[in-house]
Amino acid sequence: MIVGTMEVDIYIGWATSLKDKRRVVKGLCDRIKSRYDVAIAEVGNCDLWQRSTLGIVCVSNEARVVDSVLSRVLRDIESDPKLEVTGVEKCVL
Repeated sequence: MIVGTMEVDIYIGWATSLKDKRRVVKGLCDRIKSRYDVAIAEVGNCDLWQRSTLGIVCVSNEARVVDSVLSRVLRDIESDPKLEVTGVEKCVL
């Protein structure tokens, strides 16, 4: 069993409240869950208006599949015009 994890730090510059931020993060998480076979959740910076850290996990029997899925997820997140990716940590075990 191969497990891949990715931590993505995002910045939502226009958010003026936690409600704005949560709307963006919830929409993003719902979209990623429906398009890819991964688990995703907000795991850090929960109380900041403009910053969030997302944790994403993928499990497969091949490392290249895990790496490919996590790369596609990252491209999808980066293509969202409502936010900016400020940091990424990826690990495939």
